[in-house]
Amino acid sequence: MTRKERFDYILQYFAQKEGHVTTELQFASAFQLLVATLLSAQCTDKRINQITPELFRHYPTAKAMAAATWEDIFELIKSVSYPNAKAHHLSEMARMLVEQFQGEVPDTREALTLLPGVGRKTANVVQAVWFGKPTLAVDTHVFRVSHRLGLVPATANTPLKVELALLKHIPTTQVSDAHHWILLHGRYICKSQRPQCTVCPFNWFCPSSTIKKETLPPATNG
Repeated sequence: MTRKERFDYILQYFAQKEGHVTTELQFASAFQLLVATLLSAQCTDKRINQITPELFRHYPTAKAMAAATWEDIFELIKSVSYPNAKAHHLSEMARMLVEQFQGEVPDTREALTLLPGVGRKTANVVQAVWFGKPTLAVDTHVFRVSHRLGLVPATANTPLKVELALLKHIPTTQVSDAHHWILLHGRYICKSQRPQCTVCPFNWFCPSSTIKKETLPPATNG
């Protein structure tokens, strides 16, 4: 099976079975999405959704958060991974939004990545989810699944290389959905430690599958 055939099959499968999907993070504005995405690094969305309601109750906007100290923010996020660094980033990020962007979240990757704590992945999530742009964020799930399914070559050994390799084969109209399709597949099926190969719809051609290929009939798109 060629790489193109893999992409065609996987994208068609997800489009038919899953349709439009989006982030599992909970938010009510671009600012809150940015905050939640920044917090989600090395942490589960479930955990972030447990702490952000109270955080957003205190600081619903960039202006409100900019007026807080990093210690105040820390007390509300101390149960997440790397709370000290993230509290500093949120405090500095909110202040920069107020001082340089009138409190509004910018819509370009260049501007977003100027913000403290915001890298390419976070910027891509905000661009795709809030602004509807065809950007593809590569987190640990997307990185892992892309390699396991043979969607990217072994030489794609960084998130940026995986992103660029995926974008070569994914139609622009499906980029945002494809990010979430692959991510959720990694989160619930193609797990890091215990991949659920027996229930994976791609096990018949996946080069990393633990299922013996000869015991499986050819899959259909129906």
